[in-house]
Amino acid sequence: MLSSYLLGAFLRTYWVGALELGLFTAVGLLALRNSPVRNRSARLAVVVGLVFSFVMIVISASIHSDASRAVASVWTGLLLLFIVVVLVRQILLMPTVTMQSIYGAISAYLIIGLMFAAYYSAIYFLLGRQFFAHHQPGTSATFQYFSFTTLTTLGYGDFTAAEAGGRAVAMIEAMSGQVFLATLVARLVASFRPTARSAETGAADAD
Repeated sequence: MLSSYLLGAFLRTYWVGALELGLFTAVGLLALRNSPVRNRSARLAVVVGLVFSFVMIVISASIHSDASRAVASVWTGLLLLFIVVVLVRQILLMPTVTMQSIYGAISAYLIIGLMFAAYYSAIYFLLGRQFFAHHQPGTSATFQYFSFTTLTTLGYGDFTAAEAGGRAVAMIEAMSGQVFLATLVARLVASFRPTARSAETGAADAD
């Protein structure tokens, strides 16, 4: 996730979107590896999703129209939403809270920020390259920057949504970020108890 964010922040080439989508697809496969799909219909849906992701990667890398970028951004957002749901489900099904649970929650939080950045990108291309106020440019870097400052409710104010639709999505993201931190992450941290191995390791380090 951090690699994807850095790619969008520092690279300005047209194929960044395709590379990010490839990374997100790989993350989705990793999430599914830890949550085996046993239902036949679910397995078929996963295969169809992988094929569609591959098609979107090819389209994003080869076709540079606003429509193709909008479709690829929408699919990226849906793919990231699926990953968040899988991660949160795995976290909630774990019998005890471990460091793996906390790391999973942090990963889900980062994915939420990237997911909303994809939706902002889709709105930008669907509205004829208009999203930010004062006609500020919309790039992968600015969408991710705006998304994470909104998710964390920092609200620097240097980038703001110009249209009502973009503002509505930004408000949903801000509320989602606060609810996620105040419920899931806070609950996990409060319920976390070091394992016996961790306690022994800490005692050995102290000696």
